[in-house]
Amino acid sequence: MAVFGKILGSAAGFAIGGPLGAIAGLALGHVVDKRGRSPEVRPKAGSRAGPWSRSKVDVQTAFAVAFVTLAAKLSKTDGRVTRDEIDALKRVVSFPEEARAEVGAIFDAAKVDATGFEPYARQIAAIVRNDLVMLEQILAGLVQIAAADGTYHSGERDFINRIAREFRFSPEQRKRIEHTYLPAAVADEESPYEVLGVSRDATDDEVRNAYRRIVKDFHPDKLVAKGMPEEFHKLGAKRTSEANIAYDQIKKERRLS
Repeated sequence: MAVFGKILGSAAGFAIGGPLGAIAGLALGHVVDKRGRSPEVRPKAGSRAGPWSRSKVDVQTAFAVAFVTLAAKLSKTDGRVTRDEIDALKRVVSFPEEARAEVGAIFDAAKVDATGFEPYARQIAAIVRNDLVMLEQILAGLVQIAAADGTYHSGERDFINRIAREFRFSPEQRKRIEHTYLPAAVADEESPYEVLGVSRDATDDEVRNAYRRIVKDFHPDKLVAKGMPEEFHKLGAKRTSEANIAYDQIKKERRLS
């Protein structure tokens, strides 16, 4: 089931707590007011300051709310939200037609200004337990939205850098993510070794292991098991596709079987 359809149905946003829960609650109230019905509020699991329950539904909801919130704040970095950026959000995340009101309400609540995004980044990192595969999917989507208008300006680059630091990516990891997900017209050319995250002098076995690790980590079944919403799986497919191309180039260069 699509996760965006669950945000209103079970009021799962309230179970997240913190700034993400506040954004989800604000959006829920807005949509409920427009539709004229009462929300079905779940127990206030997210209102506690202590350990979070981390059910798969709540992880999926938190992931979705965090992505839309950060995308909205990113879009506001140059002072205005463009149609290109909104269209890019729709391309990056295939949310269903019936969830547009909920997604739009979250986006509108978050886009008031571009500041104050760090608490949202820190909360989602904590919720997914600093899993770099999960966090890469968020950063990857943000990179694609940033370059949607054919440019990657300094404000957007700074936003991505700061999110990467909150997610504890090294500068090298952040650069590799940018190169992987930026459009070819915007990104600098990247070597196939950088795509796999290894140096050019890596052994054949190190290259193979790096490639196999990417294919394993970004496999849809693995992402589902971690709580990745299905709407985001094509970001993982992009990572795997780039790894396949890079590995094929290295195999030809090294004449590997």
